[in-house]
Amino acid sequence: MENEPDTNKKIIEQFYSSFARRDYAGMHACYSVDVAFSNPVFKLNGKAPKAMWHMLCESGKDLTITFNNIETRGSTGKAHWEATYTFSATGRKVINIIDAEFQFSEGKIIQHLDRFNFWRWAHQALGTTGTMLAWAPFVQKRVQATANKNLGKFISRHPEYQDD
Repeated sequence: MENEPDTNKKIIEQFYSSFARRDYAGMHACYSVDVAFSNPVFKLNGKAPKAMWHMLCESGKDLTITFNNIETRGSTGKAHWEATYTFSATGRKVINIIDAEFQFSEGKIIQHLDRFNFWRWAHQALGTTGTMLAWAPFVQKRVQATANKNLGKFISRHPEYQDD
């Protein structure tokens, strides 16, 4: 594709601009049908990543998103973004600092990897418990299990994300 890096940069900009507006449909438009997404909490593919963003857009009442440092090269890209929100389970304010990596094919994101410091996130979201125990694998597994359970409930209420 001619000007592929420019096209891919625009896709990343559209993705995060849509997220900042809590426009999950705009985010979905950036993803391929069989996108793979992962971060320290989720490992998702197919329709599930789209459902996750939809869920986060709806539940993040005070969510703010900023992004910068978008770089693309060939079929890959990266960006830095930050999410500020209240973690609903504890009512604690979180500022999550995230570096994202992307792979593109045919004008869509096919892989999306978000990296963030889980200990830092747990410290903010869970307080003292998170600070003292975030290093323990069982804490991350519990957070993952709870997040996946919540996503499963969301998907059960939204047939568009259920497998055919």
